[in-house]
Amino acid sequence: MTEWVVGFHAVRAALAAGAAAEVWLASERRDGRSRELETRCRDANVPLTRVARRQLDALAAGVHQGVAARVSAGLEPGDEGALEALLDDLHEPPLLLIVEGVTDPRNLGACMRSAEAAGAHAVVVPRSRRAPLTPAARKAASGAAERLPLILVANLARTLRWLEQRGVMRVGLAGQGEALLWSVDLRHPCALLLGAEDSGLRQLTRQHCDQLVRLPMAGEVESLNVSVAAGVALFEAVRQRRS
Repeated sequence: MTEWVVGFHAVRAALAAGAAAEVWLASERRDGRSRELETRCRDANVPLTRVARRQLDALAAGVHQGVAARVSAGLEPGDEGALEALLDDLHEPPLLLIVEGVTDPRNLGACMRSAEAAGAHAVVVPRSRRAPLTPAARKAASGAAERLPLILVANLARTLRWLEQRGVMRVGLAGQGEALLWSVDLRHPCALLLGAEDSGLRQLTRQHCDQLVRLPMAGEVESLNVSVAAGVALFEAVRQRRS
């Protein structure tokens, strides 16, 4: 099955990873970004074809920025066994991002982008009731979907119990958390858990967290977009681990 990524960031990332088989560029794009992309394709020996915008619209209407790349499958989503193998191979404290209730592909992609940028080792999501890894998700991920493992688990509660046995601290973000995020030591093996901004973490998931923490909200909005909250939490872990 042919798979496409769209948008300049995602296409450049696919070229850099050696995953692009061909690139389509809208005929009317003659700007600096398109010229740079032509150079990248030439350097990578990847064929570039000028096409009508309607052909790109058929792939991802309105979100492609005039560019798309046909890519190899890249990283296939893993399962519980892949997660176990990943943890077994690590030589540093694992940092995992676990998200549930996220059904918007762009939010999933943005979470993966934040996680990859922060050096997290994987993103874990429940297999059911999740956003698919669509071209829109890959575009929002800006190449992270080709580099960062996505783990699909059949039973999140069971996975959380297993992580506890592995010595991984489970830190859930919730508005009702008693402690602030930065009061928790995230230098140890840890998994950061977030739910969708409209519903948050399920009660069962909260019960499997070692600690619930919150972000200090100074304004009147009650919650952040899940990918924004994930970025804040992940980079707090980065700050602590580098200090």
